[in-house]
Amino acid sequence: MPSRLVYFLLPALAITAAAGEVHVICENAAGDATKLNNAIRESKPSDVIRIHGTCLIRETVVLLGNRSYMGDSRTGTVLRQADGANLPALVASDSWNNNAASTGSPVRIAHLTLDGNRANNTNTSNLVIRSWLTVIEDVVSRNAPVDGIRLTNLGRDGKTGLKTTQVNGRISNCFIDRSGANGIRVLDTGNAVTDWDLLDCWIAGSGESAIQLDNAAGWKVVGNHVYGVQRHGIYAHRCWGSTIADNYVEDFGAAGGEGNTWYGVACTVQGGAASVIRDNKVFRFGARGKTGSFVYIGVPQVNSGTGVLNVVNNVIRGAGTERDTGLSYEVGKGDALQVVSANNNVHSVGRPRVSGAKVTLANSY
Repeated sequence: MPSRLVYFLLPALAITAAAGEVHVICENAAGDATKLNNAIRESKPSDVIRIHGTCLIRETVVLLGNRSYMGDSRTGTVLRQADGANLPALVASDSWNNNAASTGSPVRIAHLTLDGNRANNTNTSNLVIRSWLTVIEDVVSRNAPVDGIRLTNLGRDGKTGLKTTQVNGRISNCFIDRSGANGIRVLDTGNAVTDWDLLDCWIAGSGESAIQLDNAAGWKVVGNHVYGVQRHGIYAHRCWGSTIADNYVEDFGAAGGEGNTWYGVACTVQGGAASVIRDNKVFRFGARGKTGSFVYIGVPQVNSGTGVLNVVNNVIRGAGTERDTGLSYEVGKGDALQVVSANNNVHSVGRPRVSGAKVTLANSY
């Protein structure tokens, strides 16, 4: 039952209504998602929707903005996709669901588990966010048929792009396990999903990449631990004022394959604001013996103009083969790349550092 608290102040002052709490008790039954969606629709801005028990999800749970969605704990609240539901999203922002042209209002989601039931479903991303100033914390995402957590500028129809920005969010202290595609994916066909923080998460067993960002402008990717990765550990497109730091890439590139190049940490660079890759630990324990090429930290290309980047204080320990490159800097279609590459400890690789044409290894000051 929804509950509301009203505080009565001194007679001379106005009566102030505090944020309410809406409680939803799931029973691992067919009507759980409808019950949850109805409760959300009846809620008011600033409400906290508290979800209890195991919820069997047969329809996408749609998050209205300016609300918090709270479970009891990672094991106390579980939203699990029903067999054969094949939803495009288990839980999603209302802006995405409605194909709106504007970004959804902020939400907070915390202290629960999202289970995509990958063995019995296809095409589902567990959490799809199209809201700004949003907080995702202490969430477990497991068994997503596609992406564990997806941030996107596109609506449910896959066509309607945002005409506004989707900035200033935070993902922290999450565990994303056994996603069919990417653990965390930014799908941004425009320039909307910028300036987020991705902090202190564990991302395991991704069928594609652990962290795949179409737009990394203004992002901080800090303190994450990724392992069991088939493709890239961290692949960040459009680095512009970006920070990739203090991450532990335990392995990457387990898919192997002749002609494929997999990166532990990659950053394609925009001309303009400079970016930093520092203090990361990048290894390849789980992909030893695989065919293909493996770059531990690299710039595959500069997208436009002159890229400026610091790559400092990283530790790389390779698999000891000629297929392993410690550091790689390429300009591609851009004009030039100026990089400070310093104090990196590169061990057991065939090529410690490779620099292409129009790359300047800058001095430190």
